[in-house]
Amino acid sequence: MPRIFITALLITLTAMAGKGLCQENKPGAGFCFDVNTFAGKVIKHTEKFRLPIPDMSTGIDLNLQWKTWGRKEWHQRRRYPIIGLGFAYTNYGIDSVYGRCFSIYPNIEIPLIAGDRLRWTIRIGDGAGFVTRKYSRQQPVDTLNNAISSTMNDYASFMTDLRYSINDHIQLQAGLNFSHISNASYHQPNLGINLAGAHIGFKYYPVTANPVRVHRELPHLSNRWLGQVRGGIAFTQGNAALGPTYPVYMFTALASKRWISKNKAFIGMDYSYHRQIYSFLRNNEFVTPGTERAHSYKVAALAGNEFMLGRLGVILQVGYYLKQAYQTQGKIYQKLGGAYYLSRRDKGFFKESYLCAFLKTHLSVAELAEFGAGFSF
Repeated sequence: MPRIFITALLITLTAMAGKGLCQENKPGAGFCFDVNTFAGKVIKHTEKFRLPIPDMSTGIDLNLQWKTWGRKEWHQRRRYPIIGLGFAYTNYGIDSVYGRCFSIYPNIEIPLIAGDRLRWTIRIGDGAGFVTRKYSRQQPVDTLNNAISSTMNDYASFMTDLRYSINDHIQLQAGLNFSHISNASYHQPNLGINLAGAHIGFKYYPVTANPVRVHRELPHLSNRWLGQVRGGIAFTQGNAALGPTYPVYMFTALASKRWISKNKAFIGMDYSYHRQIYSFLRNNEFVTPGTERAHSYKVAALAGNEFMLGRLGVILQVGYYLKQAYQTQGKIYQKLGGAYYLSRRDKGFFKESYLCAFLKTHLSVAELAEFGAGFSF
């Protein structure tokens, strides 16, 4: 049975790599099992976080990874990153309050410093987390948990480690890790849980840890400017626990410039209209009488960078509010997200079209999850 399981995984990962394999690479070259055990501490990131802090939180992380070797141009441009699908189990330490979290998340590992045997890497990933305990007024009652109020949540993971290669099949590693779960205010309360700690583990490559890399002369991509627009929608609840859900409508206009053939830096403006704030002001008409709509939208200046990974883009953005709504969470916000490009070309009026998703936060507190689409010209 284990051999059948491993064989099936190798076939799957080979299919992910594409139909055409490098002639010198065997099927499954570069595929590995990455296993880490971790321990850490829940961080009280806001005074509203009233949960008792466990003495220690522990867990295990299994990652099915594939080391790229250059079948795609972006593999070479990104110094042959490692792509993975992770599965994490977290025991926060007080089961009656926090419960436990089972997560699945795609991820990418990028080498920072790579030697013959020793290397330093970072890994980022984002996916879904299923928790066994949440805020509830019914059995099982858990009104102490004001951090999580939904069974399904966003799960974000960041890891960095030093790795030592014993041979072509086994590597040992140790490092630091950080994880965050929340539902992006789709349900309240939603402060989220941040966990920081350390891990130790190993990688096992059944075939080889060193697939033969393809080196080609890559075309230089012009540092072109693009105009971009995108629209999005999110859903949030009011401050009342388990209250009604309201839409948030968003529109973004920006200008981007490609650089070193693999990134896009951008600046622009964000607009968002919050139906929940409007409803709050209408229900409390003495607060801003007659100007409810004017106090229900936000305008912000933004800047960021998009890391291009073939048809995927990983986007980091920071914004500063020029105009606040009645309810505020600070002057600065962040967005972490991605785009999947449906089309991309250098000529014509419409250069790009894409689908996108973002997690908007104020430092470690999530505000909303945005889903949308956009195009570039």
